[in-house]
Amino acid sequence: MVTYLLPLLIANTAGRMVYGERGGVVATIATVGVIVGTNIPMFLGAMIMGPIAAWIMKQVDKLWDGKIRPGFEMLVNNFSAGILGMILAIVGFFAFGPVMLGISAALGAAVDWLVSLNLLPLVSIIVEPAKVLFLNNAINHGASAPGAAIIQFFGGIHEIYFPYALSKPTTILALIAGGAAGVTTNMVLGGGLAFPAAPGSIIAVTAAAIGPGVANLLVVYLSVIIAATVTFLITGVILRASRKRDIAAEGDAFGAAIAQTEANKGKSSAAMDALRTSTATTAPEATPAPATTAVAAAPIETIVFACDAGMGSSAMGASVLRNKLKKAGIEGVTVTNAAIANLDGAADVVITQQQLTDRATAKSPDSLHVSVDNFMNSPKYDEVVEMVKEQRKDEE
Repeated sequence: MVTYLLPLLIANTAGRMVYGERGGVVATIATVGVIVGTNIPMFLGAMIMGPIAAWIMKQVDKLWDGKIRPGFEMLVNNFSAGILGMILAIVGFFAFGPVMLGISAALGAAVDWLVSLNLLPLVSIIVEPAKVLFLNNAINHGASAPGAAIIQFFGGIHEIYFPYALSKPTTILALIAGGAAGVTTNMVLGGGLAFPAAPGSIIAVTAAAIGPGVANLLVVYLSVIIAATVTFLITGVILRASRKRDIAAEGDAFGAAIAQTEANKGKSSAAMDALRTSTATTAPEATPAPATTAVAAAPIETIVFACDAGMGSSAMGASVLRNKLKKAGIEGVTVTNAAIANLDGAADVVITQQQLTDRATAKSPDSLHVSVDNFMNSPKYDEVVEMVKEQRKDEE
């Protein structure tokens, strides 16, 4: 499953995000060539080959878009996808796969070299800044700032602390020191994980550490405690030393840090939206004019929250609206979440973030579309609830 299934699932998902089902199929075929050409877990290869293959399929289809004679569409589509998939699989086997194998071997050799010299803690110099700059695997979960520690520790979503580090870049030094301290503890005491803990929750860490034995689990726990303590102490020194200067500084540094995190990530998320909302409540600003939501002509029975992946942010938004409908005593309305690519036009209302509304409209043109700034806390939810209420009153 690690060698074949998981990389192919990654490739298929990436392909679908680029070019729907067709992109997913071609991405999967192409990635098979990469896997067979290396015979090692090709997660990185799947993440690169998948979207590239789907993009190439998309460009190839543009060559004869609107030029196929009626009745020959299926023939051309099937043959083009099959032939292109075959070509990309061959390229993956003979060219792309060996390159990825070489990269993996080089990275493995680098790690072995660091271990042989007892320098593995130095990896933190690269890893910790890279995490903050969002070169990591983030899932769009999150909560407001007061719950950030719980979200990171138990939920494993480290995204929640990135804006704090970006708003005060010198604190990245504390992250590096804390990470190095944790790695050093495991090296000295012989601790470690049997498999990668993903997401980085203490629950996943426990599951990965308990395999080698209870003693190993205690060592891993100690490394977590030491890493957190070192990070806390150094951060405290940094913040204390610059406290007066920070208070005197003008501008919304934290808000800018949130924006920078989103720019590094390439999109917004529930965690960032929640942080922005909690920050906005501490600073007075002009109240924008309330935006209105269009009125639905047909009875509202199904509401779908849609985002890129169909989980995380949209799931959080669906939960919020579901609770609002329940408190309003409204029954018979199904609220779900889905990926934009999977919208089938059956939803009465589709709720998306503003930058995704056009894509959602193209996938589900007959639905009523509602745009929101963030999925965690939007006044549009109350408008939707009122709309459903008014419909129910008219029916009575």
